[in-house]
Amino acid sequence: MVLDARRKDVDFAITPVAKKLINVNPNYISWIGLILAFISGLLLYFSYDSHYFLLLGALVVIVSGYFDALDGKVAKLAGKASNKGDYLDHVFDRYADVFMIGGVAVSAWCNPYLGMLALVGVLLTSYMGTQAQAIGAPRLYAGLLGRADRVVLSTLFPIIQFVMCALGYPTLDIGDYHIYWLEIMMLWFAVVGNITAIQRGIITWRALGEQNKKK
Repeated sequence: MVLDARRKDVDFAITPVAKKLINVNPNYISWIGLILAFISGLLLYFSYDSHYFLLLGALVVIVSGYFDALDGKVAKLAGKASNKGDYLDHVFDRYADVFMIGGVAVSAWCNPYLGMLALVGVLLTSYMGTQAQAIGAPRLYAGLLGRADRVVLSTLFPIIQFVMCALGYPTLDIGDYHIYWLEIMMLWFAVVGNITAIQRGIITWRALGEQNKKK
């Protein structure tokens, strides 16, 4: 699933709101998205004891992701796009990832080692994309797991976990092994996140090789 390549498909839901907020400082919108990401992490962390927090957490995750897309659109429409704003957006995105995914990683829903690997996979994916830009290669959104994918999965799996708990199947049982549905999401982040980081590393290495040939 690579949703980053389909960002334009949701412009219809972002552009009208961005036009109404054209006089708002985009950095304020970024802050709102970051605060919501932090709240979503708290809700998901405490959701083991209060399952309705799973639904609230999922809702806040998607709203946070909406604000993350909205700030850039407002900046472009208002002619306020800048390197400082882009830098702030990247920093806030990484904190948002840690808040949202970390809330599950350190909760009772998840094995802590799996949670650690999931965070490593997510952060390395993002690092490889921005590092490519830092050394002169094109900014990378390629790979199996982009930020849009993470936001969607972090919205869907808490809902799945809630529904399965309500049905009496809080875990997926494979023989004597039991795994929470949220852990399946974290396993995806851990495995596919690191695969995506490797993909981006290979793409950047080849792009730099092509640049050297042209010099």
